Amino acid sequence: MSALSSLCIPFFILFVIIFALFRRVNVWSAFLDGAKNGLKCAVEILPSLFGLVVAIEMLSASGALDALSSLAAPITRFIGIPGEIFPLTLMRSISGGGATAVFRNILTLHGADSYLGRCAAVIMGSTETTFYTIAVYFAATRVKNIRYTLFCALLADLTGSIVGCIICRFLFD
Repeated sequence: MSALSSLCIPFFILFVIIFALFRRVNVWSAFLDGAKNGLKCAVEILPSLFGLVVAIEMLSASGALDALSSLAAPITRFIGIPGEIFPLTLMRSISGGGATAVFRNILTLHGADSYLGRCAAVIMGSTETTFYTIAVYFAATRVKNIRYTLFCALLADLTGSIVGCIICRFLFD
């Protein structure tokens, strides 16, 4: 890490403080207001996050994820996603930590340079933790009706997974 890059954040903070003082903003008061609002937001989001974490743990511990993967294997192979990757595709939409555990397992079993390892890496980079993101942002903004957000986000995750696997097959297989 170069000396310049290690100074970027302190210089940015100093720039913001100087700019705020130049604009006659009470920096300390603004900081305390932001911290107070951040804590309120965290308290409001906590029930949604707790429920999501419990649901993820129950899904993983019960073996439902493996059963669902076995049932969906013929369909996933038809659309271009290997059966071994399907649990990652499911978990990635639900939990970043759970997806990381599945990803690590795929890399351990098949290797990072294998077709499955590359597909898993592309899926990790091209999809989002949809349920977590919706829970956090919609709870923070107090939006009750998510309308088409969930459908479109899951469709984007599925598209990212399918196209990622197809591109990996085309480039590396």
